Amino acid sequence: MPKRPYVIDEMISAKTIAARVEELSHQIHDEFSGTDKLVVVGLLRGSFVFIADLVRELDLPVEVDFIEASSYGNQTESSREVRILKDLRGEISGRDVLVVEDIVDTGHTLKHVVGLLNAKNPARLKTIALLDKPSRREVDMSADWIGFEIPDEFVVGYGIDFAQRNRNLAHIGKVRFTGE
Repeated sequence: MPKRPYVIDEMISAKTIAARVEELSHQIHDEFSGTDKLVVVGLLRGSFVFIADLVRELDLPVEVDFIEASSYGNQTESSREVRILKDLRGEISGRDVLVVEDIVDTGHTLKHVVGLLNAKNPARLKTIALLDKPSRREVDMSADWIGFEIPDEFVVGYGIDFAQRNRNLAHIGKVRFTGE
């Protein structure tokens, strides 16, 4: 449990997120039309709500798989050390793959995961992130599709947590720490 008290100020509404997910699904459909099956690979845990909404909007045959990567733990800053806690269960060799990330911050996690997946020889591999913080980028890595570009704020909601809390918020909110 976080020891510092905080409040959450709404940054992106649930309605705005839903509209953007629908727009992104059309772009992804155009990119992958004709695929026999799109393997949607979610980076756990923060992307699970985004994945659920996104795949429901895709008019494509999809398979969903997950990788669990960690670089935050219970902190508000990335450790920059990417650990894979759970690998894919399915095979992606020769298949079309869409990697779904919650936030591209420093870029270390997405770069690490894309490298691991490309080593498995997918036919095509594209990436999508709900949120992008380009001001925090430390490596040359960005997603092919971005939901929203945001400033350098610590955010929660829509699957994204702070010490395993606030994932269930329907919106994206900025964490603001209050008095100790």
